[in-house]
Amino acid sequence: MEIVEKKTTVIKSGCILAGLLLFFWGMLAAYGVGIYNDSQQYITMHIHREPLYPLFLAFFRKLCGEGYLPFAAAAQGILAALGIWKLTAYLTGRFALRLWEELIVLLLQLAPHLVIRYVSAMHIFVQNSVMSEALCFPLFSFFLYYLLRMLLEDERRDILLSLAFAWLLSMTRGQMMTTILLWALLFGGKLATKKKYRMLLIPAAAVFITFAFRSLTVHVYNYGVTGYFMGNTYGKVNTLTNVMYACDEEDGAVFPEGSLERTFFDSFYGQAMERGMNHTFGGDRFGERAAHLEETHDILKFDVLEAGFSVYYFGLGKVDYYQQSSMSDEMAGRMIVKLLPACLGQWLYDYILLCRNGFIRSIAVVHPLITPIAVFLYLAAVGLSLRQVWKKRKFEAAGVCMVALLFIAANVCATSLTIMCLSRYMVYGFSIFYIALFLLLREEIKNKIKEIK
Repeated sequence: MEIVEKKTTVIKSGCILAGLLLFFWGMLAAYGVGIYNDSQQYITMHIHREPLYPLFLAFFRKLCGEGYLPFAAAAQGILAALGIWKLTAYLTGRFALRLWEELIVLLLQLAPHLVIRYVSAMHIFVQNSVMSEALCFPLFSFFLYYLLRMLLEDERRDILLSLAFAWLLSMTRGQMMTTILLWALLFGGKLATKKKYRMLLIPAAAVFITFAFRSLTVHVYNYGVTGYFMGNTYGKVNTLTNVMYACDEEDGAVFPEGSLERTFFDSFYGQAMERGMNHTFGGDRFGERAAHLEETHDILKFDVLEAGFSVYYFGLGKVDYYQQSSMSDEMAGRMIVKLLPACLGQWLYDYILLCRNGFIRSIAVVHPLITPIAVFLYLAAVGLSLRQVWKKRKFEAAGVCMVALLFIAANVCATSLTIMCLSRYMVYGFSIFYIALFLLLREEIKNKIKEIK
């Protein structure tokens, strides 16, 4: 009987994997490879982009020649299928899910792909696209798989593998550096619950080493590509954009008259006011103000800040693009240090508005009718988790929910520091949140059935 059950499980698992592969490859056959605004930067190994996805593309370019993009897209589909299949199989085994429940977990992981393709303004199918998200999605599935195993099991390899995938994610998208911190928090929490307080230095040291190794890897990669031993540029210019948005004219007094920083500030502030790209034009309501900041961020960044920096530094002569990018980032960093304390109140207000949108977009869309539902779902997830831990002494489903909520919070708060929380930045938390909510509701229903019996 046991042999028959194992054989049935293997056949079912194989069918699910085959179905996932057919889905992703079918979407590739139907829509082809997607080339978008950022795609060329990944193909050309641009200094603004993290190394892993450009290297992924370079591998297929070397292997397959000029017509490599369909092969790269097909590989992205394979990785996505494997990641979903692996995480679904683990949750099915851990929670003893029936087939229809397993299919719900699987479909919840496909949902972001379908939402971005058919509902969002972008209308793209991520796994067919030349975008770093196409690699981030499957890497995130593997990260969750090993992270949940680290949390719910006691295998040492899961500790190392979850950290390894967090590092890979950080090498694909900078915002995913939060996964390294999430790993440290959960690993440290697990050690603390076991009263292994002396071992808490391990996750702290691991975070330091991982970040240092990431920085070194990025510098070495950029040296190989550009000839300059430097990190990725543009992050500080991103951050300065939101700081400049929050400034008032008198904030420029933090810079000495006649200084280069003051010259840049006066130019940026003047252009922002002329074009209505300052907080004073944001409107009265929360939603209006957040929408105004999101709508003006890229224009303010590209047409004002980047353009201003470029004109000045290229005007110095004998400055190439990489030097100009590095100089712009350095200047942006110096301006942030002085300006942020001066406009901290307004900047913090704007930051909270961006975070508000980020939390909503992680599980829904920003809309006056949908926002209260999203808030209710968050409260329900927290309430059900607390109820199961304190009253029922059951941690598994609550643990999955804790991972989902902590990741969403880290992703939202980190992203809002530098840019706005667009749906494609927030979508990673969507599936794991609803999977956790489904598992929590399932446990509640099971408990009610037991009580009735």
